[in-house]
Amino acid sequence: MTTFAEPKITPSKPTHSSPAPAAITPELLASFRRDFQSKSGYALAQNAVTQVMVDDVALNRSVITNTDHTFSHLLDDWACTNQKKSGRCWCFAGLNLFRAGALKKMNLKEFEFSQNYTLFWDKFERANYFLEAIIETADRPVDDRTVAFLLDKPLEDGGQWNMFVNIVKKHGLAPKSAMPESQSSSDTQRMNSILLHKLRDGAKTLRDLRGHSAPMEALRAAKLDILKVIHRILCIHLGTPPAKFDWQWNDKDKAFHRDGEMTPQEFANKYVELKLDEYVCLVNDPRKSSPVNRTFTVDYLGNVVGGDRVIYLNVEIGLMKEIAKRTIMEGEPVWFGCDVGKMMRRDLGVWDKKLFDFDTLYDTEFNLTKADRLVYHQTLMTHAMVFTGVDVVSDPTERARRWRVENSWGEENSGRKGFYVMNDSWFDEYMFEIAAKKAHLPPELLTALDQEPIVLPAWDPMGALAV
Repeated sequence: MTTFAEPKITPSKPTHSSPAPAAITPELLASFRRDFQSKSGYALAQNAVTQVMVDDVALNRSVITNTDHTFSHLLDDWACTNQKKSGRCWCFAGLNLFRAGALKKMNLKEFEFSQNYTLFWDKFERANYFLEAIIETADRPVDDRTVAFLLDKPLEDGGQWNMFVNIVKKHGLAPKSAMPESQSSSDTQRMNSILLHKLRDGAKTLRDLRGHSAPMEALRAAKLDILKVIHRILCIHLGTPPAKFDWQWNDKDKAFHRDGEMTPQEFANKYVELKLDEYVCLVNDPRKSSPVNRTFTVDYLGNVVGGDRVIYLNVEIGLMKEIAKRTIMEGEPVWFGCDVGKMMRRDLGVWDKKLFDFDTLYDTEFNLTKADRLVYHQTLMTHAMVFTGVDVVSDPTERARRWRVENSWGEENSGRKGFYVMNDSWFDEYMFEIAAKKAHLPPELLTALDQEPIVLPAWDPMGALAV
């Protein structure tokens, strides 16, 4: 019988020395407790916040009583849409931008483009974009920061303006009746988890082939096999996108119209009034490392191989406001991206820089500037919506003091039936980008568009996706 020696265990030595300078000591904790007990206001705050949500305690009532839902220039007379449990806001915002012209052209009171259709093609195109990026970086170690970033986020719901344009240009659009919502389009989490698993499986296959010196033809053939499965999964979850559909409708005066059989490209060409090539994405990035009046792109930010690159033109916030205001006053909504959750009250539908007085509640100051918040990971663009109104006052200039926002969170417990008010102070701090007509840019910025963009790393906060 084989015997094994007992493992030798060396007991740890008791430590009686003083704690390290960085350690939290009982004396330090006692001093913090005395500090908390020294002011009655802290106990009052504790009593309130342990019973109700902190936002209810810190809500600045003067902001609410001085904010109403009236505007000198108002475009919308339609109902809001609902992205439900998905991160498709950027597509919803883009389709809502197009919807205004389509409603007018077809003389309809209600109409929606198919958000499921754009979701399908974005997922499929982005799978191909990811697999191509994996092939391109296959010679790098798997823990290379760019490779790790790609593997961490192969296929998100969110997106950017140029990515939306790429889908419309290549695949066109469909009315919602031609490809209605499915369970997975309205709640993408489970479908996404399956797609992510398959794409990471595919990434390993492609990297293994490359590691065994397989020719590029073999990698591309393997990629097509993966894409065939991705297409199959998407069809099962979302339905098969129509190659053609029959389009006819009764307008709001009950008149009948028939276009007959149309392709999605024909439908988009007929009912999208805006010329997409005339638009540029303006951003406000106030970091010292980001020159104003220069173009930027972000490495591996995109969705369509061979499509337009995601390119930003960095401008001062005042110019962004002026162009947004002018566009609305000319009768056109504005697509925009922002950090939606900051200083926002969803049930009241209000954003304001000072909506919550956390400084007084916690007896401290929150001092990070917009640039600091970008650098220290406290802010980034998280959501896309549409401006459909602006309140302009003359004191003495034509100043925009608040903005009307069409959201895509439905009507229930979401502003005024899905529409929100953004006070101008919030615009300065938490707005990041708008889609703007090039014709609204001053000449020097038109020249800047011709420059080769600065390339930011894939993990830069300006590469954040709106969800």
